[in-house]
Amino acid sequence: MSHRNAPLTELGRLRLARYVVDERWPLRRAAERFQVSPTTAERWADRYRVADAAGMSDRSSRPHHSPNRTPTRTERRIVKVRLLRRWGPARIAYLLGLHPSTVHRVLARYRLARLRWLDRATAQPIRRCAHPAPGDLIHLDIKKLGNIPDGGGHRTVGRRAGKRNRTRTPGKTLRRNGKQPCRHQLPAQRR
Repeated sequence: MSHRNAPLTELGRLRLARYVVDERWPLRRAAERFQVSPTTAERWADRYRVADAAGMSDRSSRPHHSPNRTPTRTERRIVKVRLLRRWGPARIAYLLGLHPSTVHRVLARYRLARLRWLDRATAQPIRRCAHPAPGDLIHLDIKKLGNIPDGGGHRTVGRRAGKRNRTRTPGKTLRRNGKQPCRHQLPAQRR
């Protein structure tokens, strides 16, 4: 798949290369027609000559070799020090005579977690409670449910009507610690 700024798709590259190679168009004319540079037109024409239509697909931009990459032996030493002593990149770099950014890059390549993500005693990654969707672990503290009689309490309907509603719903009288209700909470009939 082409990136969004690519001037040509695979089909467009193939058409450009066929015009240059098969129909013998000059590079400048073909480049102008397809709105690319002559260098790009030459690159696609050369790929068409070598690999035909298969050469028109995108290639990886990853280099074939990296001559300046840290040697494998040094990488192993970095990993060994990290696992045995649990040091950070700066201390390892000082010990081995390397630059800290080099050590950090090697540790990242081997996917060795940051020290703050590890348990100090066991060197195992700390397991955190993570859930895939927000709100999976909602905790609610509910202090008390209101003891509102059927028909509404005194704050809604007034004192007189609230008392009347309280006496008509005897099952909802307020009890404290399983004892009898207080004197002021007894229904009017018992007083």
